[in-house]
Amino acid sequence: MDRRILRQWLKAGYIDQNALYPTEAGTPQGGVISPVLANLTLDGLEAVIATLPHRGTKRQAKLHLIRFADDYVITGNSRELLEEDIAPGVEEFLDARGLEVSPEKTRITNLEEGFDFLGQNIRRYKGKLLITPSKQSVKELLGKMRTIITSNPTAPAEHLILQLNPLLRGWVNYHRHVVSKNTFQKIDHATFQTLWRWAKRRHRAKSSHWVKNRYFGQLWRFHAKVKDNNGNHKTIYLYRATDVPIRRHIKIQARANPYHPAWEHYFEQRIQTKMALHLQSKPRLLYLWQAQNGICPVCQEKLLEDADWEQHHILPRVKGGADTLDNLVLLHPTCHHQIHSPGSISSIAASCQRAFAAA
Repeated sequence: MDRRILRQWLKAGYIDQNALYPTEAGTPQGGVISPVLANLTLDGLEAVIATLPHRGTKRQAKLHLIRFADDYVITGNSRELLEEDIAPGVEEFLDARGLEVSPEKTRITNLEEGFDFLGQNIRRYKGKLLITPSKQSVKELLGKMRTIITSNPTAPAEHLILQLNPLLRGWVNYHRHVVSKNTFQKIDHATFQTLWRWAKRRHRAKSSHWVKNRYFGQLWRFHAKVKDNNGNHKTIYLYRATDVPIRRHIKIQARANPYHPAWEHYFEQRIQTKMALHLQSKPRLLYLWQAQNGICPVCQEKLLEDADWEQHHILPRVKGGADTLDNLVLLHPTCHHQIHSPGSISSIAASCQRAFAAA
């Protein structure tokens, strides 16, 4: 890219709570700019590897590059190929960009031994390649969970659930595309054991039967009763890793460009397939989403799977509207609030009616 633009970009500073802070050196830890810069810098590495002189054809050499930001794996059919043919070319490519390979983080290994990459272990077992959550990743997760539980010996159960659920959900969703079923079972078992010890220590004078009924119930699932905004009691449960189904990720074609009209149909099909899996247990929502082509009729923006949707009655129930599919439309929460706010524009409601009239 244009180095002048890059230099200005890096020194432009950042704004937080209406205050401007300088960026004179380095990049913030965990910020998005670091992987962006890595992608800009390392783009072209795959093409260089393909053109390096090596033994046999690319297909015979089994040369491939897998990269995520500044972490990458290069495959080859022999140690000699990687050490003598590929490694010098990669080092030359990096040197021209002011980078160098980290000896501590770089090694050449056989797939029979396996290696860890981005928190997952890649290893061949009896000729079959399996990708599983790495032992280090599992150890770190359980360590964080045990720290949360043991550091809250007298906290209410709902506080533990609210702290543990985001941690569990994020980790499980990251690993749900690989061979993780057995690991998920181990995570749930280890979590149960830690919570059982926490509950027994908290109520030393109570019997195991009382502790089980108080915190785990008939289903042996850690839970707590809380009050909602209306003062009604509801039960919240601890997230279970084994409740998440294992689904293989379908790789995006390397040539696909989401900003090119020629690939629009391809990405629409991917979204349709993903949403059908996401909503397979909610046929009503899936029908409404498909009838609206995945678009909110108020703001005309996409209804994404990671957002909370709300169902709006086109003809209000107080006016005789039915709770049927032909009288419902999916909206973003903010759009739904906009419709029901005082002085809302009547054209918004009309757009909801047109959404199903067209469908």
